[in-house]
Amino acid sequence: MGKYSTSAEWEDIAPIPQNDGGPNPLAAIAYTEEYSEAMGYLRAVMAANEKSERVLELTEHIITMNPAHYTVWLYRANTLFDLQKQNQSSLEEDILEELKWLDGVSLKHLKNYQIWHHRQTLLSHLGSLPPTELPFLATMLSKDTKNYHVWSYRQWLCRHFSLWDTTEIPYIDSLLALDVRNNSAWNHRWFVLFGQHVDPKSGKGMHEVGNIVDEDLLDKEVEYTKEKIGLAPQNASAWNYLRGLMRNRGTLLECKTFAGGFAGDVQGEGKGCKSSHALDFLADCWAEEDEREKAGKALELLAKRFDPIRRNYWNWKRELLGLEIVKVGPLEA
Repeated sequence: MGKYSTSAEWEDIAPIPQNDGGPNPLAAIAYTEEYSEAMGYLRAVMAANEKSERVLELTEHIITMNPAHYTVWLYRANTLFDLQKQNQSSLEEDILEELKWLDGVSLKHLKNYQIWHHRQTLLSHLGSLPPTELPFLATMLSKDTKNYHVWSYRQWLCRHFSLWDTTEIPYIDSLLALDVRNNSAWNHRWFVLFGQHVDPKSGKGMHEVGNIVDEDLLDKEVEYTKEKIGLAPQNASAWNYLRGLMRNRGTLLECKTFAGGFAGDVQGEGKGCKSSHALDFLADCWAEEDEREKAGKALELLAKRFDPIRRNYWNWKRELLGLEIVKVGPLEA
């Protein structure tokens, strides 16, 4: 006998069983008895549009068994908001109580999209950011500093609560101090400083960012990025960030000398090269100056010695300059 079929609280509900396509389904899913029973009762209360405390308890039970069930999360949210209206309770207090429960679920299931959609649904009903929210996100990111779901949710928080000029940059600084290669932190830094000028739906403003952001900010970010590159010259994230900054100025040439300091003897055999990304950057600088042979030599070094796994890409860039492709034999690769 199941938990709900033997409960006096649920005796008024006739569960609706799973319909897998008749008595002999082709590929029926082997649910546990516990899960099948709970879902049968959920289908019944959903059919009756019941929103009650026992429904919240039922959805909690199902979520412990299957935290990725989007329909259960959606019905739980709708039930929570309907109960608040029925009871005329404080919406903020109800949401904060739900968040406490949700924190525990999130820590058990770090890579679950539905959890974060539910969290966004809850906070979209609040007028201000709860003081516990950012500390909790820091706890989540301490478990996995590159958790895509947490970072996506954090971007939504920035837009929804206008966090652009408050907490974000100091927090990113602290993450990059711990791990300068944290590409998620670099990405969020760009989003906070420049993404606020871009419409997330249409992309409008993406190409006008350089005209919006003041030069002092760009200067500070360029120096900050150079310092971080110095700590880890082979870090692609920082070089990509630097490229983005230079794109806003319309030229890479401002950092040509800087890149040259990590590229080594380009016109020789690359002796002293500390970064393949510096070679790539320098090649684009020379291409911008129409110094095709110099750019081609840098791309040749990348194809032959410093990044042969992507030799097809480097050869493609050589072809764009009107140069012959570089043949890389198996010994050189």
